Amino acid sequence: RRRCWSHWRAHREALKMTIAYVGIGSNVGERELFCRDAVEALGETDGIEIERVSSLYETEPVGGPPQRSFFNLVVRIECQLSPRRLLETCKGIEERMGREPSDIHWGPRVVDLDVLLFGDEKVNEPGLEIPHPRIRERRFVLVPLLEIDAEVTDPWGDRYADGLDEAEGEVQLLEPF
Repeated sequence: RRRCWSHWRAHREALKMTIAYVGIGSNVGERELFCRDAVEALGETDGIEIERVSSLYETEPVGGPPQRSFFNLVVRIECQLSPRRLLETCKGIEERMGREPSDIHWGPRVVDLDVLLFGDEKVNEPGLEIPHPRIRERRFVLVPLLEIDAEVTDPWGDRYADGLDEAEGEVQLLEPF
């Protein structure tokens, strides 16, 4: 009986779905196509269901060297993966789509997928910080995030909408996804 209970608990945990948000951006080549392909790749991943996709925005780069504008969007997913596994999935999509390692911090990229939020979890591990440490500073993240969930909060209960006016960067709506 004890074994049956632990098996049931493990199965239940494996089926647990967490709401997570992933930011997607591109500023090299066919930016819109790369963003759309990244959303499709996320949706084709076992353990991930796309729940909502923001509109596509053109945004000025924040930080880094002078470079072409970005196309950005945010995806709300239901996820059975762990935060680390979701990050690995995002990095795998970037690699398959042609992103190459670069020494230029915040430089041009074919595609960039960032885990922004993962339920109400707080994660601080090498290579993974959730919530993403610069959400509040970046209008190109906040605008599409708030489009798909105007009441979204950080794990401490603070609303992201309250910081929109202080965020950096110009954001222009291109089209609904």
